[in-house]
Amino acid sequence: MTISFFDGHNDALFRLAGYDHPAPEQLFLAGRPDGHIDLPRARRGGMIGGFFALYAESATGLDFSIFEGDSYCAPLPPEVPRATAWDAMARQIAILNRLIAASDGAVRLCRTATEIDAARAGGQLAIVLHVEGAEAIDEDLVMLDILYKLGLRSLGPVLSRPTRFAEGVPMAFPASPDTGPGLTKAGERLVRACNAKGIMIDLSHLNESGFWDVVRLSDAPLVATHSNLHSLCPSSRNLTDRQLDAIRDSDGLVGINLATCFLRDDGKMTAETPMDPLLDHFLGLIERLGEERVALGSDFDGAIVPEAVRDVAGVPAIFEGLRARGLDDPLLVKLAFGNWMRIIRTTIG
Repeated sequence: MTISFFDGHNDALFRLAGYDHPAPEQLFLAGRPDGHIDLPRARRGGMIGGFFALYAESATGLDFSIFEGDSYCAPLPPEVPRATAWDAMARQIAILNRLIAASDGAVRLCRTATEIDAARAGGQLAIVLHVEGAEAIDEDLVMLDILYKLGLRSLGPVLSRPTRFAEGVPMAFPASPDTGPGLTKAGERLVRACNAKGIMIDLSHLNESGFWDVVRLSDAPLVATHSNLHSLCPSSRNLTDRQLDAIRDSDGLVGINLATCFLRDDGKMTAETPMDPLLDHFLGLIERLGEERVALGSDFDGAIVPEAVRDVAGVPAIFEGLRARGLDDPLLVKLAFGNWMRIIRTTIG
């Protein structure tokens, strides 16, 4: 059977905004010529919803040739100006609104777990808005209020670059996530404001000092929407055992990232990656965190994923692989959907 799943992270809205097309929302609804997620493929793969990220592109893009070496460390891009970030995110929000309006009820923006449940029952794709990198938000957090009204329910203070709130980790391998200073005073205010509003804080991309600052300040379960095990792949983006223990102790969750450079023990970014490393991360996180604290955070449309998965329509292959490793259907349902819904009910409402 096809197991319905909720995805903890994707970059589909950013990719739609990059098309030279008069109505990019139609590409999502009818089927895109490339990329990882559109409505037809989401339905084939059993995707019932997910966190869709808003973010602004860095002024300097990632040079993918770095992944050809045995080790690498890409310099952190400069901070994106606030106006530039807001222009990018506003375009992505506009595309989403047009997409929903043109979907004839097939796509729904959701702000609560109850709305996600209703979307699932009605056969709708549930979209929850996430901000990846808070450059568009001012230190007084006025824009946070506006984004919340627009549907924002999850926020990562940084991408892999600094903001006025915190500092991200570089794309580095092999490397520790302990790469710089933690949250700024504005970052501390941002965490407290997100807690008060019911906005989930995403620890993915934060460096280790920032991670521990959130642990100190936040009263919500700790969540990394798209990160993996540092012990299996020593990328700066992955989580150490000590970080994982803190997430477990908070009754939080980790969404497994399908980007191959965060799966492979050699840090390579290549689709020619077997399924086994991905399954190893699932089983390793289940062992460390428990069955209720592991889910999927694909990073679709933002990464190169294993050829055996290819795109959202290929997600059932992951669950088949886990079933072959001995996981039963009740546990697969938790990993696919139940665990995300538990966290969403707890953090967002």
